[in-house]
Amino acid sequence: MRQIDASTEGPGLTMTDATASTIEGGLAYLADIGGRLAPYFARSESRHRALTYLRGLLSEVERKNSWQVAEICGEPTPYGFQYLLGRADWQADAVRDELRTYIIRHVGDPSGVLVLDETGFVKKGRHSAGVARQYSGTVGKVDNCQIGVFLGYASPLGHALLDRELYLPKEWTDDPERCGQAGIPQDRHFATKPQLAQQMLDRAFAAGVPTKWVTGDSVYGDNRRLRQWLEAQPHAYVLAVTGKEYVRLGGQQRQVKTILSALPEDGWTRLSAGDGAKGPRWYDWCWLPLATPLEPGWRRWLLVRRRVSAPPELTAYVVFARQATTLEEAVQVAGSRWTIESGFEAAKGEVGLDHYEVRSWTGWYRHITLAMWAYAFLVVMRAGTIAVDALKKSLPPTQERSILAAFKARRGLRSR
Repeated sequence: MRQIDASTEGPGLTMTDATASTIEGGLAYLADIGGRLAPYFARSESRHRALTYLRGLLSEVERKNSWQVAEICGEPTPYGFQYLLGRADWQADAVRDELRTYIIRHVGDPSGVLVLDETGFVKKGRHSAGVARQYSGTVGKVDNCQIGVFLGYASPLGHALLDRELYLPKEWTDDPERCGQAGIPQDRHFATKPQLAQQMLDRAFAAGVPTKWVTGDSVYGDNRRLRQWLEAQPHAYVLAVTGKEYVRLGGQQRQVKTILSALPEDGWTRLSAGDGAKGPRWYDWCWLPLATPLEPGWRRWLLVRRRVSAPPELTAYVVFARQATTLEEAVQVAGSRWTIESGFEAAKGEVGLDHYEVRSWTGWYRHITLAMWAYAFLVVMRAGTIAVDALKKSLPPTQERSILAAFKARRGLRSR
């Protein structure tokens, strides 16, 4: 089975699943992304290299590091890609902001859910920015790895990765010399995972991302400051909590594990938390009203999930939402948390999210951002939210002439 060359016929497609329309559509989608990214690169060489790198990430090469991407893209050496990720003149955060605009335009929906989670990147040695012996859910144990905190976006049209932050353990932030060697900015101080999550949520809210809910696992739900910050917005959430967390029930603070141990056998509702690989994911659910928040018209609940095949296995969530919210809606939001896990799996397997060999802070953010773009390309193309003919007409024929002007405008420079 021949792989179709991404530069000529369509990225990441194989001959068996390619048709004239999918090839044409792939090229149009990629041309659209090229036009969107062009203003963020001052030099034509860097613009070309970035798009070539994207094509490499979308290809079927087994390991998507600079060496293998260079080989499949016909480059004589990987040095051009290494320069792109390390020293070329472009800002990964600006490219991330454009990615957010792209995702909103094509899969945005008022019922969207912002999903918080982290994933590990196993690494050898001690020189990669933020690497340390720390727990990684990716491998299910303490290992030498980097941890990236991500913000996903899930809507009825698809789900993608919206934002990212590299977690720095205290052993890094307490060692300025080590941080300097890895290119970590001097103003980057220690921040917990929930604090990094709040930064990303704040950016999403400020950018007007269409969303109704926030969800995440207990790393974020157990952080009362994050919950209080969301309630102050106010913004609805369904956040998992562990048994050690306290909630206010019946006029007093009670530990979640104590509440769970006293739940009755009956009074549960069987609902699907969404479709999984094997069909609907059925659980038994109940929820209890918690202390009423200060915000008028809003309520809090303790939502509890019970596994059908193993009734003693319970998972709890704190819910903050409008008073008219139904149990069915809260269950769907809780179930949407799994979209980011499937997103990690797809982004690592399909576009090399974890295949990088860079060590610096700058290199990590640049590779991760471009890999998120490659994954968004697949999400949008699969969603089919762009009509190819309309997309072609929207691409200006003289786009190259305005690239430098757009770059200067972003930097506050005058064009001659």
